[in-house]
Amino acid sequence: MATCGEVLVRLLEGYGVERVFGIPGVHTVELYRGLAGSSITHITPRHEQGAGFMADGYARTRGKPGVCFIITGPGMTNITTAMGQAYGDSIPMLVISSVQSRSQLGGGRGKLHELPSQSALVAGVAAFSHTLMSAAELPSMLARAFAVFQAARPRPVHIEIPLDVLVENADALVNSQSVSVTRAGPAPAAIRQMATLLATAQRPLILAGGGAIDAAPALTRLAERLDAPVALTINAKGMLPGDHPLLIGSTQSLDATREVIENADVVLAIGTELAETDYDITFQGHFKIPGALLRIDIDPDQTVRNFPPTLGLVSDAQYAAEALMDALANEVLAPRSGDWGHARVAALRKRLGAGWDDATRAQTLFLRTVLEALPEAVIVGDSTQPVYTGNLTLDLDKPRRWFNSSTGYGTLGYALPAAVGAWLGIQDAGASNPVVCLIGDGGLQFTLSELASAVEARTPIVVLLWNNQGYEEIKKYMVNRAIEPIGVDIYTPDFIGVAMALGCAAEAVGSVEQLTAALNSAGQRDGPTLIEVDQKRWMSSLG
Repeated sequence: MATCGEVLVRLLEGYGVERVFGIPGVHTVELYRGLAGSSITHITPRHEQGAGFMADGYARTRGKPGVCFIITGPGMTNITTAMGQAYGDSIPMLVISSVQSRSQLGGGRGKLHELPSQSALVAGVAAFSHTLMSAAELPSMLARAFAVFQAARPRPVHIEIPLDVLVENADALVNSQSVSVTRAGPAPAAIRQMATLLATAQRPLILAGGGAIDAAPALTRLAERLDAPVALTINAKGMLPGDHPLLIGSTQSLDATREVIENADVVLAIGTELAETDYDITFQGHFKIPGALLRIDIDPDQTVRNFPPTLGLVSDAQYAAEALMDALANEVLAPRSGDWGHARVAALRKRLGAGWDDATRAQTLFLRTVLEALPEAVIVGDSTQPVYTGNLTLDLDKPRRWFNSSTGYGTLGYALPAAVGAWLGIQDAGASNPVVCLIGDGGLQFTLSELASAVEARTPIVVLLWNNQGYEEIKKYMVNRAIEPIGVDIYTPDFIGVAMALGCAAEAVGSVEQLTAALNSAGQRDGPTLIEVDQKRWMSSLG
């Protein structure tokens, strides 16, 4: 007899799942019955939050949903933070959990791991949460989940399986097939209208977000055809090469860049929420789009949120960008304003470069040193100062090489487990980019135990620890508002000793030369390396 749990594993294989992240427990062992004989590899984090962050990092580099097996009750409460981050960043994640037997649901009898309603708890951080009431529902529910991942705005999906359903006879489902759904294409009439508006614009501009990553080649050609400056969100970094003459970067929160956007007469926003953490990180509500706004998004609701458009289009970003290029081939472009396009971008970049303070320059040098030593590195960031700086000053040559938790949901502790997942995703994609985890001393203490997971999974990630002995950014925030700093000067352990005790290589550095040497050594190892960079030592080494 094939149980529901065993058939689940077979169906996941059919959908191309290669990894599962989870911690086995008494309520999930039946999910594991079919794993041993499958092609799916299991990765064990040290906390369910780590499982979710690993799945998130995996999805970003692999381009496929990360999958988690999670225990009832505390396992689900532990993973909700990771689901919240993935929800905020539109990352596909499939969370499969157990739950009490059908007759016990909502019973309040004090059963092991019992919650009043597990599904209701996670509904706010999922595209949907569903309780499987019979094994027969399994194929259709997985099809629904993967339809979200393939054709809608990708976000976490939660499917919980009651303990008695997990062991239910599912022989009739053994030959169930996976379902493939294609994303929606653009409406021709809307494309023609958008093409006409863009063709007649004198100062067109493009705002591209993480939802348009796969449209990078078409969007680059579109920008060049229109001579349109391009601003990218944090999750879209790399869509245009860093040295492209039309690339503004990710500086939409700065006054100089806002001036350019406000001077545009037609703005194309594609695959972006237009939300404050990418466009108004000062939280002052100063970001404005006075020109005609064209919005393209896979999510109908998102086309009218934050900034209502002149014209909205629900479509896959790549299909829409390619269709716009085809339509513009038949349009005669209006003369562009003489100080627009390449000229305006060059002036803006010069102005921004002259305005960086010493701390920003020092942290940018730190990041560039990393990329000089490891030029193909994928950098997975936490909420920490060099990440905030890199969001503004660093541009890369390809997408999916810079992502972090400092935008959107904005959790701490993300970078370490996400880097583990990212490295695994890169390997499964057949690539070999090194992965760097960029994290602060405060954030690292949230998920420090996942160093053991990195060792066990033999992931040669480089953990770059920016140590300023506390929550310095929050301390500055409090001081600037005349609030006495409390709770920010935290005890920081001997990270080198802890990392070595957990099986990592580890060393402390304080200069460009030392960092370069440490990175070169780390790149030769099979396991993880922690490199601690003391902020004060780094700043003093630069004079």
